[in-house]
Amino acid sequence: MNDWQRKSPLDWETYVNKLVKVAAVEKHEYEGWVLTVDPVSASIVLATFLENEKVSISVVLGHAVQEVEILKEGDDETKQRLSCIFAPEESKAYSPEEHEKRKNDLKTWLETNHIPVMEQGESGRTLCVAGVLTIDPPYGPEECSSSNEIILSRVQGLIQGYLEKQQ
Repeated sequence: MNDWQRKSPLDWETYVNKLVKVAAVEKHEYEGWVLTVDPVSASIVLATFLENEKVSISVVLGHAVQEVEILKEGDDETKQRLSCIFAPEESKAYSPEEHEKRKNDLKTWLETNHIPVMEQGESGRTLCVAGVLTIDPPYGPEECSSSNEIILSRVQGLIQGYLEKQQ
């Protein structure tokens, strides 16, 4: 077990959102922004920003890490970019306020059309239709989920029609 693997998760957390240079076995060197460190294997997940808003992800396995040098602290913009790397595309397009508006508009429309709907979950983000179908943010046909394929298909069609009329 090397020095890196002996560190605690609280020690590794200090490296998150920082630009680092990792020296690994066989004289390999890796550079990138630390997204996270796996607490079990001590593996480091690095992100490197490329052209055209693309991101390259590298994983340096914990047993191979010999030394980690912090090159630069992350500013707020970098932290924001890092936090959005693994977020689904749909959620990037809407702010929390827009999600709330879309949810309320869809809920009102469903109720107007006599379709029973209620909010569920701790934060009330998920809509539940007739107790058999759920709709998650951003509240489009793709976010519908149900074990009843007939209801799923019909509600997806209704929501698609509703969204087309909105545009």
